[in-house]
Amino acid sequence: MSLPSPYLLFIGDATDPLSIKMARSAADWSPEKCVGELRLPGCQVTTGCPAMSISEATQAGAKSLVLGFANSGGHLDPNWLPIVHEAIASGMDIISGLHDRLSAIPELVAAAEKFGVKLHDIRHPTQRLRTGKGYARPGKRLLTVGTDCSVGKMYTTLALSRELQRRQANVTFRATGQSGILVAGEGIAIDCVIADFIAGAVEQLAPANDADHWDLIEGQGSLFHPAFAGVSLGLLHGAQPDALIVCHALGRNSMRAIHGRPLPGLAETIELNLQMARVTNVNAKVIGIAVNTSAVDEEQAVTYCQDVEQQFGMPCVDPIRHGVARLADIIEKW
Repeated sequence: MSLPSPYLLFIGDATDPLSIKMARSAADWSPEKCVGELRLPGCQVTTGCPAMSISEATQAGAKSLVLGFANSGGHLDPNWLPIVHEAIASGMDIISGLHDRLSAIPELVAAAEKFGVKLHDIRHPTQRLRTGKGYARPGKRLLTVGTDCSVGKMYTTLALSRELQRRQANVTFRATGQSGILVAGEGIAIDCVIADFIAGAVEQLAPANDADHWDLIEGQGSLFHPAFAGVSLGLLHGAQPDALIVCHALGRNSMRAIHGRPLPGLAETIELNLQMARVTNVNAKVIGIAVNTSAVDEEQAVTYCQDVEQQFGMPCVDPIRHGVARLADIIEKW
């Protein structure tokens, strides 16, 4: 997938940090590809990139405008169309991870043709997919799973991938969502795959490989989330993971976008994910727990992780605060 960079990250008038995870992912994991961010009045969050207008970004060399949102439903707000048109007229490609297709909006297609730019709907698979079979395949695979959505599955997988690559291990990051695809430049957004083909899509994404090769597969959703559990289950079956890492967000009172529905406990999450993973890999095991502790201070974060380690007998880390070296050690010694 060819996505022209540098990027101008458009985050609109967002007020929720989790709603701009597409833009944040690019800024955090591919900062060399990001020249700035475009914010509208009322925006209360930031990627940390310099604020720029479209004309300023063009002068700075921006090649694409990234629609950096991950809103509920993945819809394109009509109020953003003037910004998109301005970027097209300035010669920028448009990169979208929304469910709404840019290519289905005639006025954007006409504008792109007029100014010689491309519309990239990276959330929508273009390859032909097949149904899953669950046959054993060589190579090793790790999948991140979670107590909820947006708890750090992608960040954990990317952090672990980079740590193992630094150690010259034979690993590949496999993106399964639009944010991961923007960072990696390839992958399959599993939540846009027809349900019958989810497991098969993951089998294609992480196929048979060398015996010493690890595919590190980005998890999606949660088996406990009423909206996304179907995606999570298909991903789990198709991955046939040898290793699982459970991800959790400390201090979250309700599941993402569902008020009054508490997150499951870690023990419950481990038990259900292992039960479902062993449908296609009877030897699947949980090797560690990754926690987003940004809601508490360092002392509380360390204490929580130590308590979890004592309870479950496996490493518990915040990948951003503490790093993932201890998780990488387990993979290296596998």
